[in-house]
Amino acid sequence: MRKVILSLSFFNIFQLYADDLVVAAAADLRPLEKPLTEAYNRRSRHRVRFTFGSSGMLAGQIRNGAPYDLFLSANEQYTQELVSAGVLEPDSVRLYALGRVGLYGVKTVAELRNPGIQHIAVPNPKHAPYGVAAEEILRRAGLLETLRPKIVYGENVSQTFEYARTGNAEACLTSWTLVKDAGGVLIPASQHDPVRQSAGIVKGTPHAAAARDFLTLLLSPDGQTVLIRGGLNVP
Repeated sequence: MRKVILSLSFFNIFQLYADDLVVAAAADLRPLEKPLTEAYNRRSRHRVRFTFGSSGMLAGQIRNGAPYDLFLSANEQYTQELVSAGVLEPDSVRLYALGRVGLYGVKTVAELRNPGIQHIAVPNPKHAPYGVAAEEILRRAGLLETLRPKIVYGENVSQTFEYARTGNAEACLTSWTLVKDAGGVLIPASQHDPVRQSAGIVKGTPHAAAARDFLTLLLSPDGQTVLIRGGLNVP
């Protein structure tokens, strides 16, 4: 009887959320979840749920059939790869933002050389586009190889910031959206290649219309205002 009750419970939970628009979103968008949801709710009666993670991890889950409806990547490379794999609707893919990198814990990149800085948190460049940008910033400053022994990798930008915020690292390079209201310093866009953030609708989703509505919002003046206020640039 207990197993039956548990099965029914899981079934009911699945039914409860079955009609939600499920958005797989790069972790730099986590601080924007509330304003994006509120903006969407003003346009649609459809409920929206976000799942956050590194773009590479989410892309892998989508490729393996995870039940997401819309992918908001922090790098257009992942959306392009999923289009090539036949997983995203090709005509839905849009560039929606340009990401910015923030420095937290110190005021300048040069200060990362200080002896008191023993651990520098950076998103894992294998999964997170901001990790690629962070390493590019250090490389252009001539510091990457010198500082490499101090680098600790977070699986995404949120975990990277947590390492520094909780004192497990003295500093971090991560998404500006996460540190702009926490005393972070904005890194000039000229110090790294553009972080081109791209979105696409998952092929075969039963919520294609709702996903298109959300994507339309994201590209609208209202959506772009939310992104700008949250710390992103718009194309």
